[in-house]
Amino acid sequence: MGLGLSITGIVLAGGQGRRMGSVDKGLAPLLGRPMVAHVIERLAPQVDEILINANRNMSQYMALGHAVIPDAIGGYAGPLAGLHVGLTHAANPLVATVPCDSPFLPRDLIARLSAAIQDHAADIAVARTFDQPHPVFALVRREVLPHLTQFLQDGGRKIDAWYATLKATEVAFDDQAEAFRNINTADELRQAGVGGS
Repeated sequence: MGLGLSITGIVLAGGQGRRMGSVDKGLAPLLGRPMVAHVIERLAPQVDEILINANRNMSQYMALGHAVIPDAIGGYAGPLAGLHVGLTHAANPLVATVPCDSPFLPRDLIARLSAAIQDHAADIAVARTFDQPHPVFALVRREVLPHLTQFLQDGGRKIDAWYATLKATEVAFDDQAEAFRNINTADELRQAGVGGS
């Protein structure tokens, strides 16, 4: 890994899946396997540990062979709640987040984020395609946990508002824009199953 530091990967699967009829998106089948299994397959070689942040269907997530941790903050507080509990449980000094509904994520995501966080001495490195940041694809230093805890206690929930308060760097992935495609609807799931990647 670029920093010589070990990295924990957190798969964010704690949402409500409202745009997919409230189904658990991570468990939606894609090419014969749960969508989250495709995410883990791409992420696992890039990190030293994987944690899955989920708030329902715990046993199905546990069957994937990684620790499963629910939000410590109630009310489906969004990706920051998943990052918060992930930072709390992570065994490593750097923590990467990816969503459970982006099965085509870049195979060099972590290498590029870790190089950037080191080069810029940043607190967080966030993937970007063209002018669009993707804050759920991020690499964060574990020591930002107290800062994030305070932000959440103060009622903050928006991930981009939080990282704007940190020393952040954005990493261009214009060469792999399609890799950040996320699947929000049953129709998109069908199309991904046909197209694959």
